[in-house]
Amino acid sequence: MHGAGNDFVMVDARRESSADWSRLAVDVCDRHFGIGADGLILIDGDNDRGLEMKMYNPDGSIGEMCGNGIRCFARFLHERGEIGEEKTGVLTGAGPRWIRVAEAGPDGYRVTVGMGVPEFEPALIPIDLPGDRIVDRALSVDGAELSITALSMGNPHAVAFVEDVESFDLENIGPRVENHPVFPQRVNFEICQVVGPQDLRMRVWERGAGITLACGSGASATAAAAVVTGRADPGAIELQVDGGALELEWRGEGSEVIMTGPAERVFEGQLHATSIYQAVS
Repeated sequence: MHGAGNDFVMVDARRESSADWSRLAVDVCDRHFGIGADGLILIDGDNDRGLEMKMYNPDGSIGEMCGNGIRCFARFLHERGEIGEEKTGVLTGAGPRWIRVAEAGPDGYRVTVGMGVPEFEPALIPIDLPGDRIVDRALSVDGAELSITALSMGNPHAVAFVEDVESFDLENIGPRVENHPVFPQRVNFEICQVVGPQDLRMRVWERGAGITLACGSGASATAAAAVVTGRADPGAIELQVDGGALELEWRGEGSEVIMTGPAERVFEGQLHATSIYQAVS
C-alpha cells in the first residue's frame, strides 16, 4: 500500500506466529531482493482490546509514528469491515492517535488522522542544543549552513526552509543531518519551500529510510514549523510532496495537527519469508 507514494508492506501480525520483524523489514523492504518498500507495518489488536500499529524502517529500526502508514492501516481495516467511518483510536509507538476514513469509493480512499500535538522542547525531541526551543537556529553540516526548526511529532524532525527544494542537495546533506551529533536518536530531515499563502512544497530524508516520496509526520512537522516561524498562518495548509498532496490543519500552540491524504492498495499476496532469507544470506 502507499500514501502519496510513501509505500509499505502491510502484515496482519494477528495471523502470524512470532517473527523477527526487524530482520523481516530489512528483507522485504529491499527493492531488489525483496518486495520493496519504505517500511514494514504490522496490524495488531482489535476493537475490543485496542488496535495497534507497529512500524519498522527499511534498516530494521523501529519507527515511532508514520502518518502515511497509519492511513494505509485505516484502509486495510476498513476494507475488511473491522472499522467504519467514525473516529477510531490506534496505539502507536508515539502514543495514541485517531483515524477516520473520510472517503471510500471507486476513486480511492482518503483518510484523516489526528497526528498529535507538536512538541518543541529540545529534551523531548531530542536535540542537544541550548534554549527553550530551536526555531530558525543555525546548524553547520559539513560546511553547509542550514537554518533549522526542530520539533517532535512523536518522532524527531528538523525542518529547513529553502529557496528551491528541487535544487537542494538532499541526497548528500540528508544523511549528514540525520546523523548529526546534536540528534542523539538521529532525525528526520525536511526541506520546505513556501510556494504561496498556506501553500508549501516539501521534500524529506527519513531516518532509517532515506529519501521518500512523502512523510506524514514530516508533513505535520513542516506545517507546524511554518506556522511558528511566521511563514504560514494557523489553519488549513496545502502541502505538496514528491508523491502528491496532503492537507494539514494546525490551529497553533497546544493543538494537534490533523492530516488528510490518500491511501492506496497496490497488490496483495503471500510471501515465503524463508526464500528471502536464503536469497540474501
